[in-house]
Order: sequence, then C-alpha cells, then structure tokens
Amino acid sequence: MKVALITDSTSDLPRPLRERLGVGVVPLYVNLGGRIYRDWEEITPEEIFTKVREGEAFPTTSQPSPEDFQRAYREALQEADHVLSIHISAKLSGTVQSALLAAQNFPERITVFDSQAASLGIGMMVLRAHELLQAGQALPEVIRELERIRQDHFVRFSVATLEFLKRGGRIGGAQALLGTLLGIKPILTLKEGRVEAAGRARGEKKAREEILKDFQAWARERERIRAYFLYSAEASAVRELKEMVLASGLPVEEALVSELGAVIASHTGPGTYGFYAYSL
Repeated sequence: MKVALITDSTSDLPRPLRERLGVGVVPLYVNLGGRIYRDWEEITPEEIFTKVREGEAFPTTSQPSPEDFQRAYREALQEADHVLSIHISAKLSGTVQSALLAAQNFPERITVFDSQAASLGIGMMVLRAHELLQAGQALPEVIRELERIRQDHFVRFSVATLEFLKRGGRIGGAQALLGTLLGIKPILTLKEGRVEAAGRARGEKKAREEILKDFQAWARERERIRAYFLYSAEASAVRELKEMVLASGLPVEEALVSELGAVIASHTGPGTYGFYAYSL
C-alpha cells in the first residue's frame, strides 16, 4: 500500500525539504490589517513583527477549511492508496477538526493524526513517518511509532514576551507567568497539546542553562537522540542553545534548524527559541 504524507504549514518544515520528500502541506491563514495571508506562502514573521511595531493590531490566525483538505487529499490519492495526515495539536487549532471533516469524503483512505505538538514537534513526526514508510514499514507500525514519540519527547522554548501568546489565546497554563518581573525569562513547554509553564529564569543565559538542565534529566540513559531547533526572526536566538545541547556529551544529533512560520510566530512573537527532541 502506497501512503502519502500530508501536514499543515505549522509543521514549519522548510519548503525545499518537504518538496524533496514529497510531503503535501495545507496552509493555515494569518489575518493582519484586514488582509488574509497563507502561512509560509504570502507573509513572513518579520513582516508581521514590523507591522505590529508600526502600530498594526496583533495578527489573528485561522485553520484551513475542510475544502482545503479535500483538495489536498483528492490530489494525493490520485497516486497513493492512503493518506497519513499529521497536524498541529487540536488544543491549539481547529486544523485537526477540518481534516477529520474532509476525511469523511474518502472513507477508510485517510488517517488523521493529532501530533499534540506545534512547529517542529509536528515536523519531526512527519520526517519520522517518511523515514519509516521509505523503509517499508506498514501504516499501523508507523502510527505506533508516532504515538510513542507523542508520549515521550522533550520540548522547551522561551519567548521574549508573553504578550503574543496572551493575545492569541494560546497561553494555557503559562498564564501564571504573566506580570513577572522585568528580566525574568519564561520557560515554556507543551503538555498534552497545550502551552504550559516549565519554569522561569533571570536573563537569557540562565534560561538556556535551565533548558539544558531539564534536557539532561530527560535524556539520561537514552542512547540516540534527534534534536530539532526552532527560532523566530533571528537565527542567532537559538545558536547558543544549540551549541550547548550539542556539546553536552549526550548522544544528540542535530536533525534540523528551522525558522517558525508566520502562524506560529504570530502566537509566540519575535525572539522565540527552543527545541524538540525524541529518542530512537
């Protein structure tokens, strides 16, 4: 059985990579200044941040429609027997619901998988699924591996300000960090698909040290780890953290470094950095 892979634009996989692998991508939308833009196609995070700094209202985002998914599924099924559709956490977006509605039009030919993640947390699952399918693994085995990664992975990230998460309504359990003292860096995670507080630190250096400490605790006794580093607007924001992780003495492979797309960046703001990791 030939299985096609489809994800949404919040997986933040670079276009050259997803095109090389043949992964279909359904874009989410950014509403800024009364105009609607397709994520990764019509607007960049830097354009959003510039407009907000110039006084534009904070952006809003919306999921693809079921019709968007129907088109993607119909095209993919022209060459494949089945579609594995991997998406952003249903607790952060209505994207999974749109995909499920569209799947009803293709009985038993679409599997929709809620990653309970965002950005490269989705992307790493898409890449793992592609790897296993290319190796000849059957779909049920691929799903079991994705479920394992969904249950057992590491994610930490930090933002320059919680204002974007607050205004976008995605702040979840990190609400308690609002109003912290100047210079305190929030350390965030995703837990069961929601943004939660994982700690706080005074200054960037301490924040990176705390993230590394948490990672070392998670990584203990794991034999092989893949790490996926993410940032918004400035690659330098994640560079030092990446160097610390790779120099930690742990069995870590740098799998990918990617900028956040416009939708995720709309909710995290500039100066965001962090990483996802899972073990093999």
